[in-house]
Amino acid sequence: MFRSHTNGELSLQHLNEEVTLSGWVQTIRDKGFMIWIDLRDRYGITQLVFDQERSTAELMENAKKLGREFVIQVTGKVIERVSKNPNIPTGEIEILVEKLTVLNESQLPPFTIEDETDGGEELRMKYRYLDIRRNPVKDKLIFRHKMAQKVRNYLSDNGFIEVETPVLIKSTPEGARDFVVPSRMNPGQFYALPQSPQTFKQLLMVGGMDKYFQIVKCFRDEDLRADRQPEFTQIDCEMAFVEQEDVMNVFEGMTKTLLKDITGQEFGDFPRMTFADAMQKYGNDKPDIRFGMEFAELNDLVKGKDFKIFDEAELVVGINVEGCADYTRKQIDELVDWVKRPQIGASGMVWVKFQNDGVKTSSVNKFYNEEDLSKIIEKFGAKEGDLMLILSGGENKVRTQLSALRMELGNRLGLRKGNEFAPLWVVDFPLLEFDEESGRYHAMHHPFTSPKPEDIHLLETDPGKARANAYDMVLNGNEIGGGSIRIFDKDLQSKMFDLLGFTKEEAEAQFGFLMNAFKYGAPPHGGLAFGFDRLVAILDGNEVIRDYIAFPKNNSGRDVMIDAPAAIADEQLDELELKLNLKA
Repeated sequence: MFRSHTNGELSLQHLNEEVTLSGWVQTIRDKGFMIWIDLRDRYGITQLVFDQERSTAELMENAKKLGREFVIQVTGKVIERVSKNPNIPTGEIEILVEKLTVLNESQLPPFTIEDETDGGEELRMKYRYLDIRRNPVKDKLIFRHKMAQKVRNYLSDNGFIEVETPVLIKSTPEGARDFVVPSRMNPGQFYALPQSPQTFKQLLMVGGMDKYFQIVKCFRDEDLRADRQPEFTQIDCEMAFVEQEDVMNVFEGMTKTLLKDITGQEFGDFPRMTFADAMQKYGNDKPDIRFGMEFAELNDLVKGKDFKIFDEAELVVGINVEGCADYTRKQIDELVDWVKRPQIGASGMVWVKFQNDGVKTSSVNKFYNEEDLSKIIEKFGAKEGDLMLILSGGENKVRTQLSALRMELGNRLGLRKGNEFAPLWVVDFPLLEFDEESGRYHAMHHPFTSPKPEDIHLLETDPGKARANAYDMVLNGNEIGGGSIRIFDKDLQSKMFDLLGFTKEEAEAQFGFLMNAFKYGAPPHGGLAFGFDRLVAILDGNEVIRDYIAFPKNNSGRDVMIDAPAAIADEQLDELELKLNLKA
């Protein structure tokens, strides 16, 4: 037996008991005549004491040889601490060690295994197994586990069956690049790793499973950022004989349960916003509604005043930043520089101040008099002390730019608090979007999303106006889940493939298996998939998902710990009948 107790459970009720503990040496405090050691495992820390008056000379000598991160086992008696530590559960006791066994020595770690470590991110990712010993990482992985258990319990209690779907599938167009896997037994042919189990969960509905879920790995070969990894986890769900309201009610209920259990906060019905309203008011389809700064469109007020930048713009639009009229010229110039960065791409920014003394001024006083500024201020609904920031340009581009500025100001002003939650449904997405470059339509979600029943006729006359029977759940400015009612009629699905530019042969080659299944009595069905990594991070008050993944990739998609991806041996390439064509 390596231990009788963990390092987080002993207290005064265990006084005078003989116990055996194991773990890692966290810290050593050697006073010569007395040595204190903090012993750590994932449950906590227990203080060990070696005392030359009560310990043998050999035991004291062996204790002096210990180093940080040594793995040891001790046996001793639980005694009351003289100097108690109220910050840890075991802070009232310590172990007077009677026996010490070194289970494994350790080199000096490349960074300190402390909550506030001296290791940079790349170094900690290289030694991720050491990073996991730190409380901030360990606690996030435990939090993720608890979330997964709550999700499984909720869905199981609501009649869902967990079913595993294949990882080696065929490549299908779903919006991102596939990771492909060569098949040795079928030379020249490739599997793909699934971007989602989309077609399989639909086939499970054809198979009569009725309610399916899976906490499943998905893979997308796309550029990375803070909330994106090449392999990620979805809570993937599908239901048969349902309409949009049925699906939304089930998963709103799940999210309410998670919010209550995890954060202690209770919510009524989640608000709903159409895609069109989200884009008009916030410039994106996943708005953070924890704070205001709704867009105000100014075309009717600012054009025709000989200010060329506004006169030539398709859209002039701005936000009101409450209480910031005291921003200095330096602060405003810094914001101008921020929106002009290549990542944002604005050509400039106009500001209007409604100062606390009632004075109205702007960066374009030459073109707009006080009466003009009063009308602009009224349009924003601004009050004394407010600052208005205005961008102009092409409609879609300028909305995106202003949305980024709004979120940046939300962060800077402390309006995006991690312990505040604002859930939202966004509905009525366009079914299709037209790509000028390719000259054809693309699915806004995926090819299996059904149009709203009342919009099906538009597929013949004006496909771009058809709305999708789709819905996204947004939390704190992040899309945490999205889904749709699926097409289950083979003729409608064929029509959708036609609109997306698939030939009959291409549709058959890519999705013939699904079309064939629809010939055998497919039920009405729909579902939703949550981004589990993202949901976990947000409910824990963060937005960066990497900390909640045991062994994440870096921004280049590399695992720097195991050094992957990596070249493979020529013998393996020969077995797969592959040749590399590396471009310089």
